[in-house]
Amino acid sequence: MQGDSFKMFNFTRFLAVFKARNLEFFRDKSSLGWNIIFPVLLLVGFAFVFGGEEKALYKVGVLHEASQSDALEAIVQAKSHPFGQIKYLEFLPYQDSAEGQDKLVRHSIDLLVDFEGKRFWSNELSQNSYIVRSLFLGTVQGFAEEVLQGKAIRYVDWVLPGILGMNMMFSCLFGVGYVIVRYRKNHVLKRLKATPLSALEFVSAQLLSRLFIVIFMSSMVFIGCDLMFDFYMLGSYFDLLLVGFLGAFSLITLGLLVAARSKSEELIGGLLNLTSWPMMLLSSVWFSLEGAPEAVRIAADFLPLTHLVSAARAIMTEGASLADVSYHITILAIMSAAFLALGAYLFSWNTER
Repeated sequence: MQGDSFKMFNFTRFLAVFKARNLEFFRDKSSLGWNIIFPVLLLVGFAFVFGGEEKALYKVGVLHEASQSDALEAIVQAKSHPFGQIKYLEFLPYQDSAEGQDKLVRHSIDLLVDFEGKRFWSNELSQNSYIVRSLFLGTVQGFAEEVLQGKAIRYVDWVLPGILGMNMMFSCLFGVGYVIVRYRKNHVLKRLKATPLSALEFVSAQLLSRLFIVIFMSSMVFIGCDLMFDFYMLGSYFDLLLVGFLGAFSLITLGLLVAARSKSEELIGGLLNLTSWPMMLLSSVWFSLEGAPEAVRIAADFLPLTHLVSAARAIMTEGASLADVSYHITILAIMSAAFLALGAYLFSWNTER
């Protein structure tokens, strides 16, 4: 049997198919260019976000209850102190004591210090806070300490909204983008165009179908993981579900926009990666952007996943209401309307552009 199979193998036919597939790929300029450019863009993004020879390991809040213009002066004063000479510490200014203490309780910073008032705050439930407190006490004298308490927020509690949001992002973008492009490439859309089905009916059915699937699957994952890990939840489940609906709808409409006119499955894969990777890096999925460069935080505000994760995390870990996260809800609603309008306007039934 093996001998017959070997005899049936024709090297000439093999080379013909091999050559044809290579020519098909290299003649697709968009896919070829994407495969060259995307790794470069990814490396540049990582270098920009995580670049720097000495990355800070711990974050210290510096309290200055004067005018906001004194923030730079407060940081300079902190760095001139013996404690400020310790490497791998990042100092962040806070004008409001309540805000700084809240950041400390939420594990966003590891210590809060008022150098002028000779007082500092630590979080007894934070391992990082214990280490930075020990370093601080080894370099100062005469500072009054206030220990903050509160239920410990595990990393798994903090990262849950990011993981669920990331899973929703991939399901929304690739679930809509690939399906529409495959339909267009296989001429399914062209045949549907000949039926009484309108573009609005088709797009609406795709959006609502994907929305139902994403919310259903995300709810099942959340419930199952909650039974295992007993997640930290202070807010309303209804508010969380509403934010999930709006965030998923925004990501689905973004997927529709990306796939509105594309006809190549390889190209749409690249475009969807280009869309999803910045959100994975900049939307606080794995780590907080507290203390990140201003340009990074501005860029993150233009990503729908940022507002979905931020709103969900505030509801879960801070007990925020819909009014408290109204900024994120408003941005998601605006993005959804813009993506949907552009996607519907640019949508093409045929493979021809």
